[in-house]
Amino acid sequence: MVQVARSTRGHFQLTIDGFKPYREAIAVVFEGEGRTVDHRALVKSYGKFEGDHRYSPSEVLDVTAYACCGTPNLDKACSSHIERQNLTIRMQNRGMTRLTNAFSKKWDNHRYAMALHFATYNFVTPHGTLTKKAEGKKTTPAMEAGLTDHAWTMLELLQESPKISTLE
Repeated sequence: MVQVARSTRGHFQLTIDGFKPYREAIAVVFEGEGRTVDHRALVKSYGKFEGDHRYSPSEVLDVTAYACCGTPNLDKACSSHIERQNLTIRMQNRGMTRLTNAFSKKWDNHRYAMALHFATYNFVTPHGTLTKKAEGKKTTPAMEAGLTDHAWTMLELLQESPKISTLE
């Protein structure tokens, strides 16, 4: 939550799952900084697992959204964005999947692999929805955020001192 607080500005909505320690962490971090956040929880209830597909997810039976603090819009309580991001990470980084031998033996190697993934994802790879929104101009998340004016090449990404504008 400290990283979320450092990475955000202003007032925003935050959706969490039902993991109870999140609620206290959000209150401690944001209230400690004198900030408020519209905080809501989205809890999914799953059916019993049946069959021999042990890696297949169980059926979602119910989804409940409730306010934790602030005045969140419960109609916008959604976890699909982060679930999609987690899927992308697992699919593009084999070390993040089950039953793999592509794991990092050293924590630093894992951190570097993840940093390279996120840098490539945000600065090099144009995203279809952003490109469509920009009327066909290949657009990356970093371009949409105003951090750069073009999609980087891998050479630009790997140079020692890339120039990134600030959001300020």
